[in-house]
Amino acid sequence: MSEVVRVLFIGGLGRSGTTLLERLLGQLPGTLPLGEVAHLWERDIRDDERCACGARFSMCEFWQRVGASAFGGWENVDLARVDALRATVDRTRHIPTLAAKKLSPVQHSLITEYAEFYQRVYAAASADAGGDRLIIDSSKHASLAYCLRWCPNVDLRVVHVVRDSRGVAYSWTKQVSRPETGGQAEMTRYSPTRSALLWNAQNAAFSMLGRRGVPVRRVRYEKLLADPRTVVERLAEFAGVELAPGDLRYIGEDYADLGPNHSAAGNPMRFSVGRIPLRRDEEWRAELPSSQRRLVRTLTAPLLNRYGYTTRPVEIPEEVEGPEAPAPAPPPLPTQSSPADSRPEPIGPVVMAPVSVGRE
Repeated sequence: MSEVVRVLFIGGLGRSGTTLLERLLGQLPGTLPLGEVAHLWERDIRDDERCACGARFSMCEFWQRVGASAFGGWENVDLARVDALRATVDRTRHIPTLAAKKLSPVQHSLITEYAEFYQRVYAAASADAGGDRLIIDSSKHASLAYCLRWCPNVDLRVVHVVRDSRGVAYSWTKQVSRPETGGQAEMTRYSPTRSALLWNAQNAAFSMLGRRGVPVRRVRYEKLLADPRTVVERLAEFAGVELAPGDLRYIGEDYADLGPNHSAAGNPMRFSVGRIPLRRDEEWRAELPSSQRRLVRTLTAPLLNRYGYTTRPVEIPEEVEGPEAPAPAPPPLPTQSSPADSRPEPIGPVVMAPVSVGRE
């Protein structure tokens, strides 16, 4: 599976509208949304959770065809190897190394080996859908985008989704069940302090990625909900998707008509089919205690200012991250690792940059 595959990677901290954006972009002609492929290995292959089509992963004909084409069957994927590689290279703490202009031979070998697992999935999915599809991966994690940057067979573009840090912080405190587990598990929850620090780290990382030669377009959640058709149209142009008259008819002023999909993982709204309302979630303004709002604003102030959230009106132009953009202030770092950083042991003696920020 060595052919080059086009990938539109949707990045940002969770609870920022990334799944909604993937659903909207995934309705465009020539696109194929796969959900959060980062979780494919454990949630789908190992735990056999539900695809967005409603079927168990092992019973979804689409994903079984992809597995057969990419690996000769999912049973041939060495999940322990994937976990070990992920622990070694795919963590936010490793971004300073991943952002380098040159890697050591050992580091380069491990990163490209890891990225090839994803490239195989992307290429097989594209081929199953008729070939030359724009794959949409809403995995969000900046560290994975940095790993994919090193894969020669991935033509990578990134949409960096930003939402007001106070709204994100409130959303992370909410109790949300995961329907793909039959209600037996809930989505991860974070304290406002923890989510604020992760918000800093993830968003700063995507700004730096744009200065490493990867095309990055930043989009605000609030702008997406205010003018969804215009945002999707501009992102289609950014991603190289040619639109014909009528291709955006599924997006109204305050609704979208969504079809079925085969998202591997993500927010529960990936299961929604039919007409869904498009409205901003501003519940945090009334429900997040004022003391926590002030705390989150203080911790995230440099980037809040950069993204225009502390000025009125907030309607500043969306930006392309790149060499011309000023570097954001270094984010404060969490003092503990996230759950995802404590799972597998890394491979070998490779030393990556010792920054203690975990995945969300």
